[in-house]
Amino acid sequence: MKVTETRKEEIRKKARAEGFDAVGFATATLPAEVAQGLSAWLAAGHYGSMTWMEDRQSQRVSPDALWPDAKSVIMLGLNYGPDDNPLQKLTLKDQANISVYAQNKDYHDIIKKRLKRIGRWLCEVHDCEVKVFVDTAPVMEKPLAAKAGIGWQGKHTNLVSRDYGSWLFLGAIFTTLELQADMPEEDHCGSCTSCLDICPTDAFPGPYQLDARRCISYLTIEHKGHIPPEYRKAIGNRIYGCDDCLAVCPWNKFAQQTEEIAFHPRETLKAPLLTELAGLDDTAFRELFRASPVKRIGRDRFIRNVLIAIGNSENTELARSAEALLRDESALVREAAQWAITELQNNEEEI
Repeated sequence: MKVTETRKEEIRKKARAEGFDAVGFATATLPAEVAQGLSAWLAAGHYGSMTWMEDRQSQRVSPDALWPDAKSVIMLGLNYGPDDNPLQKLTLKDQANISVYAQNKDYHDIIKKRLKRIGRWLCEVHDCEVKVFVDTAPVMEKPLAAKAGIGWQGKHTNLVSRDYGSWLFLGAIFTTLELQADMPEEDHCGSCTSCLDICPTDAFPGPYQLDARRCISYLTIEHKGHIPPEYRKAIGNRIYGCDDCLAVCPWNKFAQQTEEIAFHPRETLKAPLLTELAGLDDTAFRELFRASPVKRIGRDRFIRNVLIAIGNSENTELARSAEALLRDESALVREAAQWAITELQNNEEEI
């Protein structure tokens, strides 16, 4: 026991030196209820077009099935807390609201490099094997983080930390090293339903349940086709992701702004003008979002989102930006442009 605790402290110290804010340890297994919950979620079709959630399901719910040699999982969290309340930007209707996590560099790249450095050190010092993951394999990071004591899955299904609120990026190191597991974190949501109540599209069928097909983050990021008309008004000025259920969590009173410079918002992405974004061609889009997670959705989906926000802006002057896209090469963009123009015209008539 003493040896493994000493090892854990060494690992914690190394992880802190690499900039991680939270570290926890778990065995390479997950409770049966995790598998049951995933099966029910998939059966209900709540995953939308994210077919990778269905693929390799048996490995997703069992880390030791993904890698049979794994004995322990080291879960690490990196704080990305914002310096202001993201909900305040929802009133800036002619400006774009980009999710907090995507206002600067892609966290996948930053975290994976650090995980690899820790992994190499582990192998050298403790003569073990490791595999590192950050959204790159069928790994259920949030249940593992809860099991490792980093936080708990709130009613919005995201991880909540008593120290960092809703603002933690997660990474995992699977290892053949046997380490004493930490105590799982308890659920501290109580009777609060703030995250469920604030959702603009009612994406939560109930506590701890998310229907991704209704979620603004899914619709603006994962969904490749036309956004269903019934959700467009609710999207407001959110052009990439949505932070509402995260931002409203009462546990954020303990949150703090991230010290990681790479996660501090770039000035150009804090609240850019919709009209400027609407004018981006593919080259300009790639240049603006170089090293950003936004880049992966491509210019056409991004402009689709911008046009939805323009249609919601109530600013008829922005109609010119939409009109300029009526003959765009992308059918996705052309349809969104027409919708935006119609919405702005209807709004003008109502006035």
